[in-house]
Amino acid sequence: MPHPLTELKVDTVRKRQGTAAHQVTGDICIVGAGVAGISAAIESAKLGRDVVLVDALPVLGGQMVNSLIGLFAGVFGNAPEYRQLTHGMFDEIFADLGPGGDLHFNRSHTMTVFYDEVVLGRWIEERIRSLGVKVVLGAVIQDVELRDGRIESVSFASRYGDITVCATGFVDSTGDAALAWEAGLPCRIPERTIYGSQQLVLENLDENHKPGRDELAERVDEKAGEYGLTRHDGLAFFFPGRNTAVMNMTHIEAPLDPVHASAAQLEGRAQADRAVAFLRAEFPKAFGDAKVRAYGFPGRRQTRWLAAVHQLTLDEVRTGHRFEDSVARTAWPIELHDRAEGYVWELFEPDHLHYVPLRSMLAPDVHNLVAAGRCVDGDAAALSSIRVMGPCAAMGAGAAHALELAGKESVHDVKPADLHDRLTENLD
Repeated sequence: MPHPLTELKVDTVRKRQGTAAHQVTGDICIVGAGVAGISAAIESAKLGRDVVLVDALPVLGGQMVNSLIGLFAGVFGNAPEYRQLTHGMFDEIFADLGPGGDLHFNRSHTMTVFYDEVVLGRWIEERIRSLGVKVVLGAVIQDVELRDGRIESVSFASRYGDITVCATGFVDSTGDAALAWEAGLPCRIPERTIYGSQQLVLENLDENHKPGRDELAERVDEKAGEYGLTRHDGLAFFFPGRNTAVMNMTHIEAPLDPVHASAAQLEGRAQADRAVAFLRAEFPKAFGDAKVRAYGFPGRRQTRWLAAVHQLTLDEVRTGHRFEDSVARTAWPIELHDRAEGYVWELFEPDHLHYVPLRSMLAPDVHNLVAAGRCVDGDAAALSSIRVMGPCAAMGAGAAHALELAGKESVHDVKPADLHDRLTENLD
């Protein structure tokens, strides 16, 4: 008998002119599936909302997973108490990944949490899937329909055809304020480059001989010219017991022009290769047999962000001003990467906290849009202290609750007390 496969028929087809876009509807459309967007999606789904989550990458997790950042920053307060400042999705991650040895809690001036990015990526995918979130990947914004102060729909292009998403509320967690920008809303850009980073994971290391943070930074500063290193300091985040490390030793430009952005990605990997050559030569006991396990997508710190109702200021960060409409808090330092060779690093005292208000997440005169993550409004220095994962996740949760409280009315009319009651564990 002939094999069934030999009977498989093949049709010839042609795209019809004027083919309609795929239509997707939901209560909440979240654009950007990094830490802020994932947090917003989880929280919205737990509130019973019909959630649509869209990202330009073909995978979930954004920079958290795909730029190989490798550690959660800003989740905990400063030494000696190390209070946990952001809960929500982090409580779930810590409970699920901790027992398998895929997390490492590292104590210094604060507590950061190293994680296995492969395991975290799968956790995110399964959590989103279990909540019934509609996911659209590999889709970039084409057009935003804004009418009478409300976003009614967003159109995307994908390799599978155009998609239009209609929703009651929208979250811009794109990192570059792409949704606000395409809607024609005012945005801010820094007057000079704020550098991103090309992360990579090294394996075949000997962690018994790893250099100390100060020793590594001093050697990089001393030898940067010899090895052609752009950044004159460096960080190696060793995952205990695995002889692997995430390396953060580059500074790459983060342009919004597509051609220049692609060139910056290639330059970033070349910088990373020079950094690996430096490590092998200068610290042979630890890095002599090092191999690159993976290069991450370019990490982008501060590129373009929303011009919101309120711009968070450096003074408000330094004084720890608590706003009536606060949605997130952190103790992370000022960490402004505005110089190719280094960056500003300003630590805070042990009991310091600073806050992000809802007003810094809201576009003036738009009633159903909330920004979350690194595209909320702040001056450059203030934003550098709140764009890390802890407060970004808290902002995502805050955006979910603000939109749920607003319903079909305006997020500008959400009562701060009502919002606070829902976000107590991330504020008090």
